[in-house]
Amino acid sequence: MSKTLSDHEWNCLFPDLRLRLGEGLHWCPRAGGLWFVDIMERQLFFWPPGGAAAQPQSWPLPERVGWVIPVQGSDSLLLGLQSGVARFHPADGRLEEPLYRPWPAGSPLRLNDAKADAHGRIWAGSLKQDDESQPDGALFCIDARAATGHAVDAGYCVANGPAIHPDGRLFLHTDSVRRTIYAFDLAPASGVLSGKRVWKELQGAEGYPDGMTFDAEGCLWLAHWAGACISRYSRDGALLRRVSLPTSHITNVCFGGAALDRLFVTSAWAGLAADQRAVQPLAGAVFEVDAQGVKGLPGLAALG
Repeated sequence: MSKTLSDHEWNCLFPDLRLRLGEGLHWCPRAGGLWFVDIMERQLFFWPPGGAAAQPQSWPLPERVGWVIPVQGSDSLLLGLQSGVARFHPADGRLEEPLYRPWPAGSPLRLNDAKADAHGRIWAGSLKQDDESQPDGALFCIDARAATGHAVDAGYCVANGPAIHPDGRLFLHTDSVRRTIYAFDLAPASGVLSGKRVWKELQGAEGYPDGMTFDAEGCLWLAHWAGACISRYSRDGALLRRVSLPTSHITNVCFGGAALDRLFVTSAWAGLAADQRAVQPLAGAVFEVDAQGVKGLPGLAALG
């Protein structure tokens, strides 16, 4: 940890930063830092933990942005924008035209959360922007290098949190509105998903499953929207640890740091009423949680 945790299992990393809808955490070994986004404020952020800056560097974007994934062997990034997948160049702030558009211009749909796999494919979910009750979302498999993609599963209200087990064969994906995490069998070479089944359903005060990631031991870490916590589960879904956080809407989680032993968490103030925000001053903060010796997996980059 970068600071002493004192009485908490967590730290707020940036005292003056509150994200309206923080998401898209990705630790980039090449850049030696943490990428993340504020979806609704259309902002991209980068923070190198070894740097002197108290606040992360940021770039404004012209559209809502759901995720950020680096490109293999490049300093450029792929962004999941409202209009599709586009390449971004942080050095000069240049954003290229989308290389893949999942839907026509003006669609109410947008990309929401994504991960790359070991073969450089991007797995990205979608939702109907500003009306998340409709099952119009899907799970896409995207080949950014070929500028192609296709929906591999549909009927999601809020498609969220893809996560791939270290063995490359267990794929988890979530419909947050239905409070359900689904499991698939993944054929690593072909990228074919099969055997969809319910892996876990959250109940009551557990909130709604949001972003998630596997650690090096093959256990899943899950962010709980409206649950004020993150949880660690075994491969078969048994609860191993739960860490309470000081705000309700927890959105994403990932490991980072040179040794991949630092656990970062984003949150949001979107969806909170004024009185709720008043008693949750850390709503929208970025946290670091004590991983208690657990290490994560390297952030995977996409072919592009």
